[in-house]
Amino acid sequence: MPRIHFHLQLAELKDKLLAMAALSQQAVASAVDAYLQRDPGLCQYVRENETAINAAQREVDEMAYDLLAKEQPMAIDLRFILAVIKINGDLERIGDQAMSIALRTLDLMSDPAPSMPSKIAEMGAHAGHMIRSSIQALLEGDVMVAELVRDMDDEIDALNREAQAELTQVIEDQPAAAQQALQAIIIARNLERIADHATNIATDVIFWIRGADVRHQLTVAE
Repeated sequence: MPRIHFHLQLAELKDKLLAMAALSQQAVASAVDAYLQRDPGLCQYVRENETAINAAQREVDEMAYDLLAKEQPMAIDLRFILAVIKINGDLERIGDQAMSIALRTLDLMSDPAPSMPSKIAEMGAHAGHMIRSSIQALLEGDVMVAELVRDMDDEIDALNREAQAELTQVIEDQPAAAQQALQAIIIARNLERIADHATNIATDVIFWIRGADVRHQLTVAE
């Protein structure tokens, strides 16, 4: 009977983490839309969502640490709780990056949006896909999906490099648009970091299921 109660608590912990993941995913989507549409209302939504994400992080951490202290889990259950703690931190940092995008967007509201090459929309869509896939891997305990997320990280790194080059050229060629381009460079970096956190989540799913630490594993190409 005690083990049944423990596994019910693990299921509740997972549900809480998934609810937090939904908040973080929505924060990113709203922040990118706010930037693309120059929408102050969406920026405000991201700020309010950040408060909910921080509260959810504290709740998940408290429950996870309580289970570690009281239940002293072993093997895969221990790995799951440790993975939850790490994933929880990555989800909170995804929220932080979304908040940064929203704040930078607010700084741009007073200036008309110039026409400039930018990969922001594409990077936002790619980062969102990585978050959704990493959470799918967590929900289903699917190592194959987690591995796919790790592979996706190279694509967004390439998009970020393209964005940096294009926007740097804008700064050189269009001094009047330099501030807008600089903010876009930072936002592209925010999205690249969001993708890194999604990759971390996928890596922690692999640790949970396989007991393997692949954080610093080199790819064949490297």
